[in-house]
Amino acid sequence: MNTASLVEQLVYQENKPAVTVLLITKTTKEIRIVMKQGQTMKEHKAPYPIVIELFEGSIDFGVNGIKKLLKKGDLIALDENVPHDLTCVSDSIIRLSLSNFDDVERVNSVNN
Repeated sequence: MNTASLVEQLVYQENKPAVTVLLITKTTKEIRIVMKQGQTMKEHKAPYPIVIELFEGSIDFGVNGIKKLLKKGDLIALDENVPHDLTCVSDSIIRLSLSNFDDVERVNSVNN
């Protein structure tokens, strides 16, 4: 059994979103992204399907250039290779589920 917390040991970085691996299971990596208002993650694609949960705050989530406001409790699932970007509207805690075949460094590389 593995356990983790989305709210313990939060660190809001001044210059870019903070990415932390919380759990690794047989099939996924569960990641927490902590963003301050105004921070962004530039457009990128994931090589495998992803699921994003907005645990706290709000973000403008762009998919193929179309923005959707996500707020606390919202979930979004994307297939592989779908262009998307994030702009933090209010301080946010995001849970990202990645395939174990995906690389956390790829997530860090899209931080502005």
